[in-house]
Amino acid sequence: MSEQHSRSAATIAAQALHIINEETGGVVPGIELATTFARDDSYEFRSEFGYSRDSNPTTRNAEKIIKALSGAEDALVFNSGMSAISTVYETLRPGQHVVAPIIMYHGAQHWLQHLEKTRGIELTLFDQTKQGALKEAIKPGKTELVWIESPVNPTWDVIDIAEAADLAHEAGATLGLDTTVAPPCTTDAFALGADIVFQSATKYLGGHSDLTGGVLTTAKNDDRWQEIQYVRKHLGGILQPFEAWLLIRGIRTLFVRFERASQNAMALARHFENHPKVERALYPGLENYPGHEIAARQMTNGFGGMMSLLIKGDEAEARATAAACRVFMPATSLGGVESLIEHRKTVEGPDSAVPDNLLRLSVGIEGEQDLIADIEQALGQKPSVDPRALRADVR
Repeated sequence: MSEQHSRSAATIAAQALHIINEETGGVVPGIELATTFARDDSYEFRSEFGYSRDSNPTTRNAEKIIKALSGAEDALVFNSGMSAISTVYETLRPGQHVVAPIIMYHGAQHWLQHLEKTRGIELTLFDQTKQGALKEAIKPGKTELVWIESPVNPTWDVIDIAEAADLAHEAGATLGLDTTVAPPCTTDAFALGADIVFQSATKYLGGHSDLTGGVLTTAKNDDRWQEIQYVRKHLGGILQPFEAWLLIRGIRTLFVRFERASQNAMALARHFENHPKVERALYPGLENYPGHEIAARQMTNGFGGMMSLLIKGDEAEARATAAACRVFMPATSLGGVESLIEHRKTVEGPDSAVPDNLLRLSVGIEGEQDLIADIEQALGQKPSVDPRALRADVR
């Protein structure tokens, strides 16, 4: 094993793979904004780079760091999470069977449903809360792709990744795994058997709510991965250099941000799990949470900052609680340093399987007592107007 690859993942992330600017000695990887690259006297490219729709030095540096951090065979970065997801789905053929959870990231699920209608794939959604449901949903010899998340967004149900990998591989299928909320600082996805791993770089990897991007990593450079590379190149889905530089900047603090967010989320979950105005706190870090033991095996460096609260009452009560927050910001997304709150059913739409009274919290790195006090005061508010008309005072 080389010295570089023997370093811990935390060191790889913090030092950005020890990439030093060879020209200046700068300890921060530089940014190359060029879209095209000159050829030599023989009209050959001077390096591996020719045109930035295919690759770029800054983009490639981000991919090298993520590859090393994830223990992957290769990594590709995209200009959005959905661009990365849809590129994987683009490898599916009419008639092929896909299995995915009933509750999952709604954008990915909606695109699968769109492909079922327009492309002729066959889609089965399984109940991730029921033992044996995934096995029943898989069709050996026909299932092409098993697509899962763990924990599942936004109920945080825990799917056993190793078990899912065994079931997928026994059926001749590829296991695609979304680890956006459980990034490589806590989940060793390939050791658990995943074939292709997706992350929204917008979330924990970037970590500062200032870039939009997606990441795919692979366990092997097989035919599907070659097609994914082809599709990204020809559809122009590559992440641009400045966003790639921001992504590198974000990855350098991934471990400390994730650790602090995990600590804060655990404090909130424990505080509100028996609260008189909360029906239930959903967080896999709670010892009595269904799937906690599996989550503890899969997430070895904290359970992350994502949790949900089921508010006692109806949808209006839940929305009013979100609107009354003054520290939590009412916004969609997750994994940033700032704490966000949203009524998830409103975001996903009327067809969503998410409970009406669910509030999704992306817990950031602020002081935990400030976060607890904010939810406490919001639960005590009784707005006299439609909560949809309320605008939280973001401070």
